[in-house]
Amino acid sequence: MNAVSTLPDDLDDALEASLGRFPTTELTRSVQTLIRQYREGFDRSVPALSSEAAVAAYAGYRMPATYSAVRAALRQVALLAPGFVPETQMDVGGGTGSALWAASAVWPTLRTATVLEQSPSAIAFGRRLAGHAPAAAVREARWQQAFVDRDAPAPAADLVTMSYVLGELSPAVQEDVIGSLARGAARGSGMLVIVEPGTPAGYVRIAAARRLLAASGLHVVAPCPHDGECPIRPGQDWCHFAVRLNRTALHRRIKDGTLSFEDEKFSYVAASARPWPRAESRILRHPLKRKGLVTLRLCTAEDGLADRPVSKRQGETYREARDAVWGDAWPADRESTSPAG
Repeated sequence: MNAVSTLPDDLDDALEASLGRFPTTELTRSVQTLIRQYREGFDRSVPALSSEAAVAAYAGYRMPATYSAVRAALRQVALLAPGFVPETQMDVGGGTGSALWAASAVWPTLRTATVLEQSPSAIAFGRRLAGHAPAAAVREARWQQAFVDRDAPAPAADLVTMSYVLGELSPAVQEDVIGSLARGAARGSGMLVIVEPGTPAGYVRIAAARRLLAASGLHVVAPCPHDGECPIRPGQDWCHFAVRLNRTALHRRIKDGTLSFEDEKFSYVAASARPWPRAESRILRHPLKRKGLVTLRLCTAEDGLADRPVSKRQGETYREARDAVWGDAWPADRESTSPAG
């Protein structure tokens, strides 16, 4: 899962052109303001992206990372459920459209998409970016101003996405929103995918969402190999993954960084009313590689967390373990099992 990610050329070009309308110094100042708001907290009744400059700064600062994380999560779903061929998408709290672009990259079958976002400035910016997309589902997406709160109706689409949103909601509203999403998913055979930052707090939100989804009768598709209680104990560790992405020169200037890449850590859960196949186990850490031996830290359906050694004597399995990366399903040659099994 942690291969290097790049933005689609059309999105990269559109983002560069849109950011070019603002002085880099203004974007950098806006980025620092946003960072401070998210660290110190902000008024949840007021959109964080309340101005054109703030939206542009956010898009330049975060959109490459959020796109890459969402695409990585969706790709794991696609690998496990090749029969899932969505034609419609609803993106809840879509910001400037990262999940819209990511879903189209994973599933070119998408025909129509709707983005729900509360900030008019984010909608305008996202719509302008989407106008450069080659895929009609992105280019002609419907952008609708809507608040993500307990009064929001249950969305209906083949694919429902919500990324980097829960952390902006109070715990009580988080539960109501997840409940609404679960009710919508339970009425059809579509897929619900929720992505959060790969921090301890982000994992806690994903774990809580996972419990609510399972309690609503949905089947967990990814990353978990089971519907049972998460074996990771809060406060001791957290389930997260990572994707590496290239930074453009403008991206580095906005972030005041020098490295040509960054690693975006994320946590996610995908669930469906339909029992899709899922991984036999999931690799939770970078494989530990020694001469003639690879040790995999796994989340398993039967044994919870387990460290599995794979020796050179195991031939092809050993070679697969050498190639395996953090976040992959394991074993590689038996990628999925029936949820009922």
